[in-house]
Amino acid sequence: MWLHQCVKQNSSSKQIIYTAKENGLRFVNPLFKKTRLSLRVNNFESNKLKVNDKMGNPIEIAAVIVWQVSDTYKATFEVTNYTEYVKIQSESAIRHLATTCPYDQMEDAHADITLRDGGEKVTALLESELFERLARSGIVIKEARISHLAYAPEIAGAMLQRQQATAIVAARFKIVEGAVGMVELALEMLSKKDIVHLDEEKKAAMVSNLMVVLCGEKAATPVLNTGTLYQ
Repeated sequence: MWLHQCVKQNSSSKQIIYTAKENGLRFVNPLFKKTRLSLRVNNFESNKLKVNDKMGNPIEIAAVIVWQVSDTYKATFEVTNYTEYVKIQSESAIRHLATTCPYDQMEDAHADITLRDGGEKVTALLESELFERLARSGIVIKEARISHLAYAPEIAGAMLQRQQATAIVAARFKIVEGAVGMVELALEMLSKKDIVHLDEEKKAAMVSNLMVVLCGEKAATPVLNTGTLYQ
């Protein structure tokens, strides 16, 4: 939808005389100036911005902004070029958002909101920031969401290794935790059913062997003992 405004321009001020929102023919005083604005919903995707997050790590971030002109007077007279104003202020808001939140919980374990896992909270922060910055130009924000988020190339490899190491440690912790439970259960069942009596030395050896079998990455090779337990 396109909107036409008739503007009366004096030497000291400008004043909107009439705003035409309906189709049809209109007569315009030749002394007035006509301005054409679009009331359609617009959207654009910002450039991939390289900024530092709250912890100082370089990241790449971009967002999709959906906006619309709501106040034609402000869009015409309060800013020089409202479309360019939207783009510049949007990038500024995205940069500010990135500097106030850490990338993820690995960087700040006590953070309430992170860029990667914040979800709707991050979206709400971005929309609020854009609303405050664009209110003076008569622009309303319909939707704003992060479309790209990644570590900068120079640290991406190191951060990937860090994430992999964290995952390996977490997996090992679960394996050891499960192995201890299984060893405890095995000793309890052997003692309860009176299958075999083991002294402390043999219990320690059995625990060691079971932990190696349960926590090892490769399949264990069994060794048959044809003598007694003490040979």
